[in-house]
Amino acid sequence: MLTVGLTGGIGAGKSEVSRLLVECGAVLIDADRIAREVVAPGTPGLAAVVDAFGENILTADGSLDRQKLGSIVFADPEKLALLNSIVHPLVGARSRELEEAAPDDAVVVHDVPLLTENGLAPLYDLVIVVDASPETQLERLVSKRGMTEEDARARMAAQATREQRRAIADMIIDNDGTLDELEQRVKDVCSELVRRARAPRKPSQE
Repeated sequence: MLTVGLTGGIGAGKSEVSRLLVECGAVLIDADRIAREVVAPGTPGLAAVVDAFGENILTADGSLDRQKLGSIVFADPEKLALLNSIVHPLVGARSRELEEAAPDDAVVVHDVPLLTENGLAPLYDLVIVVDASPETQLERLVSKRGMTEEDARARMAAQATREQRRAIADMIIDNDGTLDELEQRVKDVCSELVRRARAPRKPSQE
C-alpha cells in the first residue's frame, strides 16, 4: 500500500485530480466528505457539537446548520479550536478505518485541503500538491464558482501560500493548462504511484 496526501490551494483543481486518480484505480479518502459524515444526524459527533455549541446550530430537520456554526467559530479562534478538537479525531479514526479496508497493493489518496496548514505531511508516504498560479486560481474562482474578486482573494489569503505548499511536495501536478494536459499529467503520476505501491518494501533498520 502507498498512502498519498493530496492537497492544493482553492481553485487549483484538486477535486479534478482526485477524480482522475480514482479513474486510474486509486482509493480516495476525502477528508471534507468524512467531516460531513461524522456530524450527520444521529451521530455521536453531532451530539458532541450540540453539547459544545447549543441546539441553535441545528436546522429545523435536526441537521447541522453549517453556515450558522461557521459564523460562530470562524470569528473566535478558541471556538474553532473546540470544534476541531471534536471533529478532527472522528475524521482521523474514520480515515484509518477506510485505509485499513483497502487492498494491500492499493494507492490510497487522502484528499486533505488543509494538509499544509495543519502540518500533516509526515502522515503519508508522499505528498502531491496540485499547483496553479494565483492568477489562474483567481480566474477560476470568479468565472466558475461565481465569487467576487474580493471574496476569492480573501479565501486564497486565508490558506497556506503557494511556496509553503510546494515546500512539502514530493510531487507537483501543474494545473495552469487545459484539462487534456492535466489528464496526461495525472496518468503519468498514477503510473508512478502504482509502481511504488507494488514495489517490495525495504525492511526498516532497527
